[in-house]
Amino acid sequence: QVQLVESGGGLVQAGGSLRLSCAASGSDFSVYLMAWYRESPGKQRDLVATETNRGSTFYVDSVKGRFTVSRDNAKNTVYLQMNSLKPEDTAVYYCKARTAFGRDYWGQGTQVTVSS
Repeated sequence: QVQLVESGGGLVQAGGSLRLSCAASGSDFSVYLMAWYRESPGKQRDLVATETNRGSTFYVDSVKGRFTVSRDNAKNTVYLQMNSLKPEDTAVYYCKARTAFGRDYWGQGTQVTVSS
């Protein structure tokens, strides 16, 4: 089992920054990939970025150059630094952990609202 708790969301003006955190706990140590997703009202949940336990990262085109994934292994926490935020970044952001056995665990989500 893996438990994930996101935090750091809020209201920010366009052009501003936020840093989301995803704190992981539990007994499954086979997690090899952490991912950030976002879901806007009426839309499906979309991938934003991923980071493997070897440090490889992936970003969707819409956030490249603006968002950065990082981790603090000592704190079992993954971060999503979001800069130059746009109104279209408004969504509930979720983190996901994928284990070596292909099982996914999700956090509860954190709301990010970007005003124009």
